[in-house]
Amino acid sequence: NPVKVARPPLPPPQEVTVGRVRHPLTDPFFVLATQNPIEQEGTYPLPEAQQDRFMFKVFVRYPSFEEEFEIARRTTTTVIDSIQPVLTAEEILQLQKLVRQVPASDHVIRYALALVRQTRPGEPGVPEFIPDQLAWGAGPRAVQFLVLGAKARALLHGRPHVRVEDIQALARPVLRHRLVLSFTAESEGVTTDQVVERLLESTPSDEDELVRDARFQTIFAS
Repeated sequence: NPVKVARPPLPPPQEVTVGRVRHPLTDPFFVLATQNPIEQEGTYPLPEAQQDRFMFKVFVRYPSFEEEFEIARRTTTTVIDSIQPVLTAEEILQLQKLVRQVPASDHVIRYALALVRQTRPGEPGVPEFIPDQLAWGAGPRAVQFLVLGAKARALLHGRPHVRVEDIQALARPVLRHRLVLSFTAESEGVTTDQVVERLLESTPSDEDELVRDARFQTIFAS
């Protein structure tokens, strides 16, 4: 039988040890992990608590024709492209601080909370389909990453403030790996993205409509 490997716990340590030598990890330091969608031989899946520490789960599709053309052209010759850095470590840290300075209104934060708290079976005000389709919902990290990601997206789109549309755009990559499907949902082929889509469709983006809705009043009062 092949040896199975358990991935390291997250978040990453502030130092690593090679032999008896300790090497400090300087900021910025973060983890990118890949997951093969068709084969799991030789590895254990990450526990839910460790998956929760990843900000996003992003699906990487096949490259476009032009992208794959460039891959084939550049990697099958003796010419090696010169790759130059576009940012220094200090500039990345400054940008991270800048992201946190972007204002998010109470309505935007309340909207993010409304999405996340609806994923928790057994909690007041959740939609009727949630207990049938989810065994476990997203925790507080989901709200934190939704808001932080929305702030970064606002800057990337040239805006000095966050909109609800930023939360909506990041709902799937932030939530898809934090939701645990029920046995019924898995047997019916339901995906976590489909659950998130239903929540987006049923959650008002307008502030007045959201706060006046009786179901969301129950959620906000819980």
